[in-house]
Amino acid sequence: MVKNKAIILDRDGTLIEDKNYAYKVEDFEILPGVIEGLNQLKELFLFFIVTNQSGIGKGYYSVEDFHNFNNHLLNTLDKNNIKIEKTYFCPHLAEDHCECKKPKPKFIQLIAKEHNINLKESWVIGDHPSDILFGLNGGYKTVYLRTGHGEKHIEELEQKSIKPDIITDHFLKASQSILKKI
Repeated sequence: MVKNKAIILDRDGTLIEDKNYAYKVEDFEILPGVIEGLNQLKELFLFFIVTNQSGIGKGYYSVEDFHNFNNHLLNTLDKNNIKIEKTYFCPHLAEDHCECKKPKPKFIQLIAKEHNINLKESWVIGDHPSDILFGLNGGYKTVYLRTGHGEKHIEELEQKSIKPDIITDHFLKASQSILKKI
């Protein structure tokens, strides 16, 4: 079966514990329900990670540190039979006005083009309003997680009239909700 539906995942606060610029392998902690939830979705969707990593631009860690940490995550998921097709990351600061920082749709458009993704059947999952705007800007459905920074920014969704398709406090619940909607 050829999959043409995607789930684009934010990383910090969505898949892993957000420990203020997570880049040290010894600080790695996968969030509850992530493995189970991704395993429920993997037969129907391709998985991608898109993450803003301004800690690189701020000089807190290097691109190499990012890749070492991210490879640890990918290996952990792989050991649980979960494949991430590709990770896209923005190393820039907001004041750099780049084209790759979420919520700008550069990476979401690239994923759709490179993998022939059906936008209307695909999802973005994240814990920040910029993740939801990113998904909406790309034509995807969205899930807002109250994990990571999610609880802190929940009011921002309302203030800016950002409307995710699903709001939940646990990755496994997000997966189950997506499956109910297809």
